Amino acid sequence: MNMYLHELKSLRKSTLLWTCVMIALAALYFSIYPSIAADAADFKHLLSGYPASVRAALGISLDNIATLLGFYAMVFSFITLFGAIQAMNLGVSILSKEARERTADFLLVKPVSRQAIVSAKLLAALTILLITNICYYLAVSVLASFLKTAYSVKLFFLINLTLLFIQLIFLAIGLVISAFFTRLKAVLPLSLGVVFGFYLIGALIATGRSQWERFISPFKYFDLTYIMKNAGFEMSYLITGAVIVVLAVAASYVIYAQKDIHAV
Repeated sequence: MNMYLHELKSLRKSTLLWTCVMIALAALYFSIYPSIAADAADFKHLLSGYPASVRAALGISLDNIATLLGFYAMVFSFITLFGAIQAMNLGVSILSKEARERTADFLLVKPVSRQAIVSAKLLAALTILLITNICYYLAVSVLASFLKTAYSVKLFFLINLTLLFIQLIFLAIGLVISAFFTRLKAVLPLSLGVVFGFYLIGALIATGRSQWERFISPFKYFDLTYIMKNAGFEMSYLITGAVIVVLAVAASYVIYAQKDIHAV
């Protein structure tokens, strides 16, 4: 419990920063929605001039782009990008920080198993993501209410829930990556490289027609157009994401229990 609370305390500032950044980004997008809704026909005409591949890569659906949920779905990809970076950075750093900060000897001589260390750090990371998502959802709900526009609260919740799912996937990927490395001098470049790599792959995949290609990038596991039309998730991709999380976390436990960790 002390380790769990220590991790929460050490991560409180970065959590506040990431949450505020995502809320500020959402507030910026919401602020321009009234002008877009007022000129919906012109906005649709402008977007219709874009190639279909570009619209697909940006997640633009002309059928509902003028609605609040349709517009939010379009800009939500940028929110999930920031959320994925937060989760990836958290996953990579939370297991590697002891070796990076030269405190591994102090931690590993304690009467706790390595499995308990991973469990405490993983639980802290999950708590951080839950706090981030709860604060973000409450904030954007308030922002949406200011617009005085009718929308489905259920669909709005499901769209925002995909942020948590994507973050869990990248948290797990970050954990298993950090478990492989003996030393990591810099966390952020690695996190940015992996997240942007998957994001660009997802953008390229969106221009194709094969549904199987979507399994390559976690960013494409949750089609917001499908969610708004069916009020639910595509089970094949949801199950795939859950399998990735379970396998990556299990691998992290096994690798961390056997690896050599150097303090200096």
